[in-house]
Amino acid sequence: MSTQSLASALITVIKVGGSVLTDGAAYRRAATFVAARLREDPDERLVVVVSAEYGVTDALLATAREIVEVPDPATLDLLWSTGELRSAALLALHLQSLGVRAAALNVHQTGLTEPDVDAGTGRIAVRRLRLAAALARCDVVVAPGFLARGDGDAVVSLGRGGSDLTAVLLAAGLGARQCELVKDVPGYFSTDPHLDVAAAHLPHVPFEQALAMADAGCDLVQRQALETARERRLPIVVRAIDSDTRTLVN
Repeated sequence: MSTQSLASALITVIKVGGSVLTDGAAYRRAATFVAARLREDPDERLVVVVSAEYGVTDALLATAREIVEVPDPATLDLLWSTGELRSAALLALHLQSLGVRAAALNVHQTGLTEPDVDAGTGRIAVRRLRLAAALARCDVVVAPGFLARGDGDAVVSLGRGGSDLTAVLLAAGLGARQCELVKDVPGYFSTDPHLDVAAAHLPHVPFEQALAMADAGCDLVQRQALETARERRLPIVVRAIDSDTRTLVN
């Protein structure tokens, strides 16, 4: 598929969180989920944004603090990036083992740049050319979340939950038909379902309600990702791999 014909393809961005990627079996389950999505619509192209495995970011921070009490932010961002890059490569390998044409990208290939020095706005920019070229060659492109390219080609992090923001930015930049955030719960609930067995699932949550829940301490979706999706008028689907239940945020 050429980059020109890609313009008419259906693109979906799916973010797979670190709480989902816990071990080898979990990677296999995620790859099977993605492969099944492709079989549903062979004309669809998928960008899968991955987080570091559960606990890896905290472990890397602890390791850095064992060496120096206050790690240099630029060096810490570089260290953190190894978690997302590992997840991207491993998921791509699992997809390839299932016969899926998949490629893993590094942070410089995703097209996210912060700040947008060319426009002078300080906002994260999406330069889609290299990502679109990868999608033209493959059915699935696996991209590291949480990261962007900063000044001087440095790697910079996008804050806790930054993979949500990566998925939203790439979906908006590619004109994707949908942005899905795969979590360890199938969407929003009235209370924390990990703590309350009587929690009621919420099939639809307006952006204003999701932002209010974030302000109240609900970290299901990063607040900046919610703000960006609302600004870009990009609906978000929050779901789990093993359930058809989901929440639409719009």
